[in-house]
Amino acid sequence: MTSPTSTSTSATDDVPRGRSGTRTRGTRRRRAGWLTMTVLATLTAAFAARYFADDPALFLAQQRAVYVANLAPLLFHISGGVLALTLGPWQFLPGLRRRHPALHRTIGRVYLVGAVAAGTGGLLMVPKALFWPVAPLGFAALAVALLGASTMAFAAIRRGAVTEHRVWMIRSYALIFGAVSFRLWLVLLPGLGLPFDQAYRTGAWLSWLVDLLVAQRLVSRIRNRRSGP
Repeated sequence: MTSPTSTSTSATDDVPRGRSGTRTRGTRRRRAGWLTMTVLATLTAAFAARYFADDPALFLAQQRAVYVANLAPLLFHISGGVLALTLGPWQFLPGLRRRHPALHRTIGRVYLVGAVAAGTGGLLMVPKALFWPVAPLGFAALAVALLGASTMAFAAIRRGAVTEHRVWMIRSYALIFGAVSFRLWLVLLPGLGLPFDQAYRTGAWLSWLVDLLVAQRLVSRIRNRRSGP
C-alpha cells in the first residue's frame, strides 16, 4: 500500500511532465510559425522594394503603363507596405516586449505609420486596378479594413487597453500579410491551371480574408486565456 504522501507526489509529478511536453511542443510550433511568417514577409518586402529602382521592366506587365503614370501613389503604398511587412513580426515577440519596451514602442509606432501609408496608397491606386469591379473592390475593402484595424490598435494603446491593442495589432498585421498571401495566390493558382484573371480576382478578396480568419482564431485564444481561471 502506498502512503497518501507518495500517491500525491506521484500524481503531481505526472501532471507537470505532460504539461511541460505540451508547452514545449506549443512553443516550437509558435516559433516555427513566427519564423515562416517573418521569412515570407521579408522576402515579399524585398521583392516589392525593387520598384524603387524606377525600372518599368520590373512592374507587372498588365499594369506597367498604369504604374508608370501613377508612380507617386504607388511608391507611397509600397514604402508603407515594406515598412509594415518587415517590422510587424517583431511586434509579436514577448521577449522583446518584456526586455526592451522602449524598442517595442518605437517599432510599433513606425509600423503603424507604414500601415497607414500602405492603406492610403492602396486606396489611391484602387481606381487603377485590374479587372474592375471585383478586384478593385477587394483591394478597397482591404485598405479600409487595414486603416480601421491600425487606428483601433493605436486608440487602444493610448487608453492603456493592452490586450485590445494586441488583438487589433494581430488583425492589422494579418491584413498587411495579405500582400504575401496574394502573391502566393498568383503563383500557385495559375500553376494549377486557373487562368490569371480568375486568380487575380479571387485573390483580391480571399487572400486577405483567409489571413483575417486565421488572425481571429488567434484572437479567440487570447480572449479565452484572459477570461480563464
